[in-house]
Amino acid sequence: MTAALCAMALLPGTAHADNPIVQQIYTADPAPLVHNGRVYLYTGHDEDGSTYFTMKDWRVWSSADMVNWTDHGSPMSLATFSWAKQDAWAGQAVERNGKFYWYVPVVNRATGRMAIGVGVADSPTGPFRDAIGHPLVENGEIDPTVFIDDNGQAYLYWGNPNLSYVRLNTDMTSYSGGINQIPLTTAGFGTRPNGGSRPTMYEEGPWVYKRNGTYYNVFAAKCCSEFIAYSTSPGPTGPWTYRGTVMPTQGGSFTNHPGIIDYKGGSYFFYHNGALPGGGGYTRSVSVEKFAYNADGSIPTINMTNSGPPPADTLDPFVRQEAETINRESGIETEPASEGGMNIGWIENGDNVKVRNVAFGAGAKTFTARVASASSGGTIEVRLGSATGTVVGRCTVAGTGGWQTWTSVSCPVSGVTGTQDLVLRFTGGSGYLFNVNWWQFSA
Repeated sequence: MTAALCAMALLPGTAHADNPIVQQIYTADPAPLVHNGRVYLYTGHDEDGSTYFTMKDWRVWSSADMVNWTDHGSPMSLATFSWAKQDAWAGQAVERNGKFYWYVPVVNRATGRMAIGVGVADSPTGPFRDAIGHPLVENGEIDPTVFIDDNGQAYLYWGNPNLSYVRLNTDMTSYSGGINQIPLTTAGFGTRPNGGSRPTMYEEGPWVYKRNGTYYNVFAAKCCSEFIAYSTSPGPTGPWTYRGTVMPTQGGSFTNHPGIIDYKGGSYFFYHNGALPGGGGYTRSVSVEKFAYNADGSIPTINMTNSGPPPADTLDPFVRQEAETINRESGIETEPASEGGMNIGWIENGDNVKVRNVAFGAGAKTFTARVASASSGGTIEVRLGSATGTVVGRCTVAGTGGWQTWTSVSCPVSGVTGTQDLVLRFTGGSGYLFNVNWWQFSA
């Protein structure tokens, strides 16, 4: 965590922003998946201070409302693949028959070339293990996207500078028919200005899906800097027709990477930029916008915003909520908790966490938090609206004897009704104060 990141919530104009959706680390290459009423978001992780695409693990986040995102940590890394040397780059996960398959590009130690590996898990949040112990496919190229058609046939597409695909077998870890190349024609993928050896707009990062009988291929176009473009087809392998720009070149990162889903009646476009402090082409951050398809099925031009989408649902404070479920944060980081899941930590005086659109209904009477402290602790201020909003309760946290020695503390709250944003602000002396694993209100 950089000092600049810790100061994120203090910057003018960002206090009410919902983009980027993760602030505690740099994230890139978003790949959303809707499963059992939640959105699971699979991302890469740019290391702090990177001057190249220095990426060692992948991360998972989830949300039920598109504004509060739960940090599930890193369920897969380069170490998952014994044959991988480096470069935990852009991948995508899909569910089939109760298992989750995550296709990712890494450098094969034996050949020094990019290859596509596949992780498998029994849960969307992992942990993932190497499904086959060797590359699924290898031609030196990157950025796999996976798509299962209505008839059950699955396809894996990837590539830079080419666009290749294979037909996956139902086991999702093998394929039939060899590697196929999609012809990169200007009719199919647009004309690149001064294209030379790359005459079309296609660069990398394909995202293939089907909607109302039409196949869409949304991709990073041109270079550098990239914009997001798309093509459509009547079939999963073409012929493709170039349809134009989805997101113009914007945002402080010379790359971009798309992901599109429908969720709770809306359509959402995920991308990355360099919007966090210290951000740039090698320190990127994932964001999301809500959009609506045009009547003819075409995708409108979508611009990056700080505000992000409106809430797609409310958050229920009367069930246990993970402390690492965050809309905005200032100063905190996350880590695996000894009780399972993640906790927030590295909390210092004045740090805070915000969640949006919390449905208190007729009112709450008590706030409870699961805490641990190897220091003398501090106080959790329960505030409404913002970090300077009305204080409706204060919970004292004493030392517990260790950063993973957990206990529950409770305190009364008053004046908490209706649907409001909630901020937990942490106060105390110098140094780290305490960790928080989860919280919950009682009516």
